[in-house]
Amino acid sequence: MNTGMLWFDNDPKLNLLSKIEKATTYYKQKYGITPTICYLHPSMINTEPTQSNWIDIRPNQLVLPNHLWIGLQENQAVA
Repeated sequence: MNTGMLWFDNDPKLNLLSKIEKATTYYKQKYGITPTICYLHPSMINTEPTQSNWIDIRPNQLVLPNHLWIGLQENQAVA
């Protein structure tokens, strides 16, 4: 993913999947497309389940804690 939306959420009452769902809903309303990938800091996935049927969740050291970088996954195959 080269471009995406950075989302900050430090609400301790929400679990990780709820935060991702909230960011995904906003992304869909703003851009009219459902995001397919979410990058987050590895420390955010150490204690919570990160399996989702609607979005690919991946750790990335470059994303700050409490931030989600969501967008569209680019095709890996190059012709």
